Amino acid sequence: MLARCGLPVPKGEVAGTPGEARDIAAQIGGPVAVKSQVLVSGRGKAGGILFADTPAEASMIASHLIGSTIKDTPVRCVLLEEKLDIAAEFYASVAIDRDARRYVVLASSEGGVDIEDVARDTPDRILRQWIEPGVGLDEPDAERMLQPLAALDDGLRSRFASFIALLYRVVRDCDAELVELNPLVQTASGDLVAADARMILDDNALYRHPEFEERSLDRSEDTPREAEARRQGLTYVDLPGDIGIVGNGAGLVMATMDTVHHFGGRAASFLDIGGGAQTDAIKRGLMLVMSKPEVRAVFFNIHGGITRCDVAAEGIILALREAAIRKPLVVRMMGTNGEQGVKMLHQAGIEAHSDMDAAAEAVVKL
Repeated sequence: MLARCGLPVPKGEVAGTPGEARDIAAQIGGPVAVKSQVLVSGRGKAGGILFADTPAEASMIASHLIGSTIKDTPVRCVLLEEKLDIAAEFYASVAIDRDARRYVVLASSEGGVDIEDVARDTPDRILRQWIEPGVGLDEPDAERMLQPLAALDDGLRSRFASFIALLYRVVRDCDAELVELNPLVQTASGDLVAADARMILDDNALYRHPEFEERSLDRSEDTPREAEARRQGLTYVDLPGDIGIVGNGAGLVMATMDTVHHFGGRAASFLDIGGGAQTDAIKRGLMLVMSKPEVRAVFFNIHGGITRCDVAAEGIILALREAAIRKPLVVRMMGTNGEQGVKMLHQAGIEAHSDMDAAAEAVVKL
């Protein structure tokens, strides 16, 4: 995607087997970087990026990486790229600043694996410029932004500025929420190359991008429960704790996770049944969460609006009747038909609260 917009990138291809890795390395014809393809940060420090001088060595490294896990994420394929002769590393990104309601450009002369430390410890070393949506960003704007970076001579500053202007074009053309180059490197020959990149596309804009359809449907990183939830039309994420979290609305579910953490618990799942969920979807969602072996208790948080509390209560009661595996359950319920829903739950012997803190504390005790 970056290359199509004119940004120099390393030669490379993805391999799913050690044999494919050997063949790709032979085609590249020199030392290669073997990069684990996992959706986590810090993969290099975790041993997920290794280097090979020969095709045989690339095959051996690929056999070691494929099938391993990086930060609990399975490695199913690796990216083979030409190894660059790096003289300097920089950082550049264009992202949405939601508070400012516009894009912001970030740039630094200290790119690489420790950019988060730079941002935390010496934030003055990262330049920021907000983009007026109706005006955009061109190379002269970017060059003025980069003036404070003393590490750049005039020629390098001009080329860096052209990269930033192209990044903004990529963001606009692809409806991206983030495009990040880390590192953007200067090679020993003086060329600038996007050595690694990360992009987040706006799912709501995918209808405008049929070219992304295959990638958007690739859910190889899903756990079996995540895949099943997707088939059922539920928004579900597996997490490493032992308390299942269910709610109606992503913001409420995230707030519920925070509240449980405040009282000493850890979420085992994130399940948003969505606004307007009916009895069957609520039943299936709760049964899915209870089926996870690591879940020792479930917190079901309903703020009735479009989703009525009596409908939610009916779905919860049916789930507990039909589930092959039942887990201790605490419900927080208030809003539309809240009194009726709470009464239904109490009659079924299910603990219900109107206060979120009290419910979170109760589920942690369970």
